Amino acid sequence: MSFSYDTKNELCKLPVQKLCCARAEAYGILLYCNTFNSTEVRIITENPNFAGRLPKLFQRAFTLQFDRRPERMEEGQGKMVFQITERKKLDRIINLLGYDPLQNLVLHINFGLLEEGCCRAAFLRGAFLAGGSVTEPRKRYHLELVTSHAQASRELLALLTDMGRRPKQTVRGGCRVTYFKSGDQIEDFLTLMGAPLSAMALMNTRAEKELRNGVNRRVNCEAANLDKAVEAAQEQLEAIRRLYELDRVGGLPAQLKETIILRETYPELTLRELAEEFEPPVTKSCLQHRLR
Repeated sequence: MSFSYDTKNELCKLPVQKLCCARAEAYGILLYCNTFNSTEVRIITENPNFAGRLPKLFQRAFTLQFDRRPERMEEGQGKMVFQITERKKLDRIINLLGYDPLQNLVLHINFGLLEEGCCRAAFLRGAFLAGGSVTEPRKRYHLELVTSHAQASRELLALLTDMGRRPKQTVRGGCRVTYFKSGDQIEDFLTLMGAPLSAMALMNTRAEKELRNGVNRRVNCEAANLDKAVEAAQEQLEAIRRLYELDRVGGLPAQLKETIILRETYPELTLRELAEEFEPPVTKSCLQHRLR
């Protein structure tokens, strides 16, 4: 299963208890589901855990049942459709969410239903369950919420900003997308919604990535330094060979003769390592001066 699927399963395990939170979660689902207007509610999902949660949630939030729901909710069943078309039920939902059933329904967020922190978290959980996804963190960091309601999307951005989050928004295929691309912000968002295990899995993946990247950087740095050391040693050996050809080694001071002997004996050593072979050892800067 995908990371997104596992995250939604974790969220669906949370109990449906407080009326205000149940209504806030159902509100998020409605604003981010397939269809919500004055004539129809239609929610389509392939997740049996989400499908099992929906009837209990709507019963608690609005005291009503779906007009249409799948007879079985099992793994691998495919798309499961939940639908409400009965006018009285739709009017009840619209009225409880603070809209006027007699007016043209323009969906926006009723912030009066989201005054408490628990209700805001429930609303975001509902939006994610219905219209959200999160990418496998080993591939990249990306969490998004997608809705066809432009006003609701703009107000979601304002809500998240007010809560100290920094999402971005874009338009894709006529829908509004609110998204995070920072690992720590996604971690925080998952925890806020009520998915601490998924947040911990993301945190562990980030730690592994950072460790791996750090090791790779060190290896690359050491490899580059080794290449430089080999290149410098070859230049020094070439200079020594030319001194031999010109018969000038015999006239050099004893310290330089010692340097030539040790460099020829240990062509693979770095300057720091080679400096320790002298008796007594010399400093790296001293050795650099002699070779120069």
